[in-house]
Amino acid sequence: MAFLPSSRYAKLDTVETTAAGGRKVTAIKLRRLPQVDGTPHTVAERDRLDILAFEQLGDATRFWSIADANQELEAEKLADTAGETLNLPTA
Repeated sequence: MAFLPSSRYAKLDTVETTAAGGRKVTAIKLRRLPQVDGTPHTVAERDRLDILAFEQLGDATRFWSIADANQELEAEKLADTAGETLNLPTA
């Protein structure tokens, strides 16, 4: 498996298993969400995590860092509701 260096999965270990029918499957091991400090941000009507990541972290592909800072596995849900507060990581 190959991931971008900025991916949350880039440095995770993999495990190989056998699926039904004998097919070999490589999967990444479970990733624990790290505790991340952040600064509060009120979601605006047209906020997008990739844009917030670019503005805050200088890299739009690090939208997943915002998900980590909010302990959210489904990142797309974080900017769905205007007026909600989320944490933007500082690093």
